[in-house]
Amino acid sequence: MSSIAIVGAGPGLGLAVARTFGSRGFDVALISRNRAKLDELAGLLKAEGITAEAFPADVLDRDALTQALKDAATHFGGIDVLEYSPVGGAGSTTLTVPTEIEPFHVQHEIEFQLYGAIAATRAVLPAMREAGAGTLLYTTGAGSIDPVPQVGNVNAAAAALRNWVINLHKELDGTGVQAAHVGIDVAIGSNADAVVAGFPTAPAEQISPVYWELHTTDRDKAERVFRV
Repeated sequence: MSSIAIVGAGPGLGLAVARTFGSRGFDVALISRNRAKLDELAGLLKAEGITAEAFPADVLDRDALTQALKDAATHFGGIDVLEYSPVGGAGSTTLTVPTEIEPFHVQHEIEFQLYGAIAATRAVLPAMREAGAGTLLYTTGAGSIDPVPQVGNVNAAAAALRNWVINLHKELDGTGVQAAHVGIDVAIGSNADAVVAGFPTAPAEQISPVYWELHTTDRDKAERVFRV
């Protein structure tokens, strides 16, 4: 049985990715900081016949994140796919334009996006390399590619994550382990969810097949950008 660990699991994209893989026979490890919400998501998946378990951890606590992924690997007999897409809440992320950014505005996002991704990767990659198989998928907004002033600090950190992922893809070429970046050039959900007024939107269920394709038919690709 194969398994996927979703770091940043929530009721939007994380749940959609869980359903995309779970409906194809994958066990699902759900990782985020809120135990009650994780248990709720796991219950939804179980009701659909998908094996899912909650492993609470805050991505800013790298020791806890590492342990959660190790616990998931022990529970499911390994992690075949890692999907990293945590989303900061309004209380933790202060959006700043480039001219108003202070170093600490970017530092928080670097901790959240890049350093968390590195910690998660270090927890699962050694076993993947030993097995000669595995998939590592990382999500940012498409501002990591074409930045938007309103979210300048978030874009700067996301661009750092994207750079590292594409470089990781190059390093892992020929090892059997795939690493890829997904840039999402839409607001996920309704127009009310858009940070930038008038930004296009799409449901999470329309985006999640991209992750399955990067795991299966698009393993040679370092990046996919979702647009409508």
